[in-house]
Amino acid sequence: MTKFLHRKGLPSYLFPSIVSYTRYVKFQENSRKNRRESLLFLEHSPCLTGGIGAKAENLLVSLGVLSAMGVELITLPRGGDFTAHEPGQIVGYLQIDLKKRNLSLGDFLRILNRSLVDSIWETWGLKLEENPKAPGLYTVEEPKLKLVSEGIFAKSYFTSFGFALNAMNNLSTFSLINPCGAKSEDMTSLQRLGKPVDFPKERREFVESFAKTFIDLLP
Repeated sequence: MTKFLHRKGLPSYLFPSIVSYTRYVKFQENSRKNRRESLLFLEHSPCLTGGIGAKAENLLVSLGVLSAMGVELITLPRGGDFTAHEPGQIVGYLQIDLKKRNLSLGDFLRILNRSLVDSIWETWGLKLEENPKAPGLYTVEEPKLKLVSEGIFAKSYFTSFGFALNAMNNLSTFSLINPCGAKSEDMTSLQRLGKPVDFPKERREFVESFAKTFIDLLP
């Protein structure tokens, strides 16, 4: 774990290796308890997570199949339906004290999306846009494919969870679900879009750009 930025009392960390999903869940619960803010950037081993809006019909395989594949299924108190994590994503987690910063959840989400759009454009020259009917960020050109999934949980005016940017992952885990109620064919990645040239370098550039933009926009 490398701390690469610490501004406005908000440290940002980049993890060089895969972090288990349950490890993060324990971390964010402790962060909320102690109201300790941070930004984390990491990747997970293959797993499926379902939020409070997850519908059973959007899980396309049995629990036995998931177990045989070594894919963990985790139910979470965040917003959203089923989504997938797999190595090669850039996952960003935002532990922010909304009360301390006098920040509404709506303003927090606007800051998140602006930071993502700006930093993805700066790093890969790729334009993304929001879909008012579904969370996440999508390519502007037709067909509009989903590149970034989002799921935020705010309790006691403290946020957790965040976003997952499909980068070098092959999207195979998404075929096990209807991601956020849509089709797995509606997902894309930077690799499929032919964007990465030197991904390890670009991954670092992206997280630094995102963290700087996000923190600068915070009160």
